[in-house]
Amino acid sequence: MHEYTKRAAGRLTALALAIPAALWGGAAAAAAVAPSLLARAQGAGRADALIVLEAQAPKALLRQDGSYLERRRNLVDTLRATAEVSQEPLRRWLEEQGIKYRSFWIVNMIQAELTPAQIAALAGRAEVARLVDNAPSGLRLPPQPAAAGPQAPEAIEWGVNKVRAPQVWALGVKGQGVTIAGQDTGIRWTHNALKSHYRGWNGSGIVDHNYNWHDAIHAANGSCPADSPQPCDDNGHGSHTVGTMVGDDGGSNQVGVAPGAQWIGCRNMNAGNGTPASYNECAQWLLAPTDLAGNNPDPAKAPDIVSNSWGCPASEGCTAGNEVKAAIDTLVQAGILFVAAAGNDGSACNTIFDEPATLDSAFTIGSTTSADAMSSFSSRGPVTGAGRVKPDVSAPGSSVRSVVNSSDTSYTTMSGTSMATPHVAGAAALVMAVNPALKGDPQRVMDILRQTAVPIANSQTCGGIAPTTYPNPVQGYGRIDAYAAVILADTIFKNGVD
Repeated sequence: MHEYTKRAAGRLTALALAIPAALWGGAAAAAAVAPSLLARAQGAGRADALIVLEAQAPKALLRQDGSYLERRRNLVDTLRATAEVSQEPLRRWLEEQGIKYRSFWIVNMIQAELTPAQIAALAGRAEVARLVDNAPSGLRLPPQPAAAGPQAPEAIEWGVNKVRAPQVWALGVKGQGVTIAGQDTGIRWTHNALKSHYRGWNGSGIVDHNYNWHDAIHAANGSCPADSPQPCDDNGHGSHTVGTMVGDDGGSNQVGVAPGAQWIGCRNMNAGNGTPASYNECAQWLLAPTDLAGNNPDPAKAPDIVSNSWGCPASEGCTAGNEVKAAIDTLVQAGILFVAAAGNDGSACNTIFDEPATLDSAFTIGSTTSADAMSSFSSRGPVTGAGRVKPDVSAPGSSVRSVVNSSDTSYTTMSGTSMATPHVAGAAALVMAVNPALKGDPQRVMDILRQTAVPIANSQTCGGIAPTTYPNPVQGYGRIDAYAAVILADTIFKNGVD
């Protein structure tokens, strides 16, 4: 048995014994059942469902001391022990019924295909909090013009220049020592602009996908196998976003903001369609990456930053508005910066609709043009119930040229807040590289990027907040400036000031 596995097994046993059984007891009450789930099950005979349990990880068992890595490991162990103990009777019932299932611990839930009768039986169990739909949701990009922008190399792409990343590189800071993760449609890892930046590649002909790649799609399609053992992109969107984070082919294609950082990845969409379960499966793996068999989870191998260019709409899977919230909140609690696209439903106000963009724990990104104006498609706030103004900041997202999955030398131009988000993830990597003490402290990194953002010209008022007030629901604090952010982070590192 792997040494970490032996230590983890001992910790899980001790934690399980420490968790009071009363947490999963209580009077039986009918669990909430999403109407969409019941309708799908009645129409088709069965439906893919998420069975969410009442039990939550006891806060009293979570460490408040130690390094962020120590606290993260304790958090993972406590979540795993909570799921292991509280799910046991339910898993036994499912097995007795002959129902195949997939168990999760980042959110205490089980995924299974259920008939209406099985849904009714589970709704009456005391340990079940709710049953929700696991319907797929698709990527929603703005219309892509036939000639969306230059296809020929610009050496350093316009968005990379706009956020002043080359000035940071001139300081010798390119993201060294920082790991960024993409969870999207997958990644073409062999692409000339990505391969040397992959954490699983040693540069000398040896590749190891363990702890560096996970596939949450368990059905084959025309481009990728089920449970692909190596990074695979069945759409192109995921490769494009990772390219904007770290891409550089060593020649005339400098498409990434932080080419010194390393990337890892998880495929959470099947040809552009994701579900709450696939989103949460990737989040769980990112919190504690595993080997390719799904064993030996190690939270020390988690990324520092996760870039997210997808949304889970309430109309197509996230029906209750909280199916992915717990997982994302937990990632941030574990010290991981979670960067999320605002969405492409602008230019009207109140168009940031979907998780994760609506969540307080996420750093939400709007899109700008090369002329430093807000992209017309960029979703605007305000977000009802949000604790702060959304979006948080904005970044280049119109006509962005980056990697595509069609070959190892192919590039294309795309538009969307999906393209803006990886610019911010790359800028955050530069900030962490110049001040490693900021790793594990996403709130301070977000504050630095907000404080140094550049307000851009805009006349639109949303939520009654004047366009000359910052932050505002159109652009947040403004368009990011990676160079100014790195200078501030370096000052904090050298002088110990906020």
